[in-house]
Amino acid sequence: MAIKMNKEESVFRNELICTIDAKSINIEYTLVNLFMLLRYNGQKPRQLSRGRGKTLIEINHLKNALGVLENENKVVGYSDNSEAIEPWIRNNFVNMAYRGKIDKEKVASLRPVHLESYRVRNASVARDYYSADQVYLMLSANPQVKDDLKKFLIEGWDATTDTLNSLDNLDIDSLGMLNIIPKISPRFVLDSATALNKIEPLLKKQAGLFCDDIRRLLVYKDKIPRSVLVDYLKTIISFHMSLYTQKLVHFLPVMIEKGTVNIEDEWNIVIDTTDDFESRVSAYAIEDADRLYNSIYKYIVATFKINMTLEYLELNKDNSENLEKALIELKETSNEKEIYFRVKFNSLYKDLDEEDKLLVDDITKYEETYFDKYLAIILNTKSKRQLKEYRGMLANLSQNNSDRGFMAQGRSKKHPRRFVMGTRLLETLVQIMVLESQDDHFETRSLSIEELMNRIKERYGLIINGITEPRFRDANVNTHLAFKENVEAFKQKLRQIGFYDDLSDAYILQKVRPRYLLNQQ
Repeated sequence: MAIKMNKEESVFRNELICTIDAKSINIEYTLVNLFMLLRYNGQKPRQLSRGRGKTLIEINHLKNALGVLENENKVVGYSDNSEAIEPWIRNNFVNMAYRGKIDKEKVASLRPVHLESYRVRNASVARDYYSADQVYLMLSANPQVKDDLKKFLIEGWDATTDTLNSLDNLDIDSLGMLNIIPKISPRFVLDSATALNKIEPLLKKQAGLFCDDIRRLLVYKDKIPRSVLVDYLKTIISFHMSLYTQKLVHFLPVMIEKGTVNIEDEWNIVIDTTDDFESRVSAYAIEDADRLYNSIYKYIVATFKINMTLEYLELNKDNSENLEKALIELKETSNEKEIYFRVKFNSLYKDLDEEDKLLVDDITKYEETYFDKYLAIILNTKSKRQLKEYRGMLANLSQNNSDRGFMAQGRSKKHPRRFVMGTRLLETLVQIMVLESQDDHFETRSLSIEELMNRIKERYGLIINGITEPRFRDANVNTHLAFKENVEAFKQKLRQIGFYDDLSDAYILQKVRPRYLLNQQ
């Protein structure tokens, strides 16, 4: 059906709901673009041409920079090992797009290990599809945490003089990057406004939880290697982007039904920790994943309803209060709104050919209001693509089949998607869970397995042992066995990452112990 829609109403992405454009998200590109937003306080600078219209940075630019550094006696051995430099750059120093495809391979960016990493990037390649905007927006829930993160990431660099100011706490990768960046001399100019600092995250409680996790991880900055902490940050950012998006999919239709953004958060999912597609508990983890994916269409409908209402009210998408006004309006019916959408519908309908008119008649024949008729046309035209893109994006954000993710699926339809817990994700979460707030500082303490599972459930809604959950109140023997198996697998994962060792049969001695002891005063 070749129906031309108004550009505003056919655009799905709404920054007041979620800034992310539903595409395949690369967490490395997200971080690189996030570093740029942190550096410029939410603004996106434009990268200037390198001369004669060339803006792409290539491997040779990095190799030449190393040659210059060798001439300045800041690098030793470049000339003697020139044949090994390019493989090292490709594998350890930069993110490559289309890696391994000689005819398409391009440098995307430096690896995101320091705030200044964004300066050597090819913007057209390292696209984050506004995922960095969403992370920045979530960080804005706690400006102090955002500033602390920025200070940690920029350590060793003086942004005013554009030079190194300290070698303390810098890892070798960051030190190498900070020496190379000035030699490439990327130039940026701020010439665009941003609405990021004017809007608030829709799920404020969830954004606050994300900020608290970042704050807790930063407590370790003097205890663990910088590269390890950056990897923890990468893991937790990806985890929270997925968690936030899943909750949006679940709650946005409820917000429209209630007419407010203030709703109770009762969201939870079962996590299969067994790494066995045939496990007993997998049925519950699959069921919860199915519920998520089956809710995407309702979320798409809810988003288009809000977009239509904002247009009707002539409200922009740069003020969080406008979303609340749209939700209130959606709860009400008025002749003015019906007349407005009748005019829009008739205006669109009269320009269609006969075949398209018959199709529109078929699409809208069960709709009672012109608002719903117009919505039905938009959904028929746009929802199929959004549904496909969101299904892929959710798996992508959840790091599907990755040790830092919490979603997995087998190669066949026999093993559909289910929620899991990768070892790197579990390690990151345990580092957060063993911290306990004491007045103005954090201390680490040991936890029992039950305490750890309860904290993960209360904090994130991830169920490992669901026997005490209301939804499993009438559980049968098989359900009890499933969760018993899940708990044992959870213990085994903790053993694998070195947090749990039951050296005694005494239950009281079976503890999850912190890897780093903290007692800050």
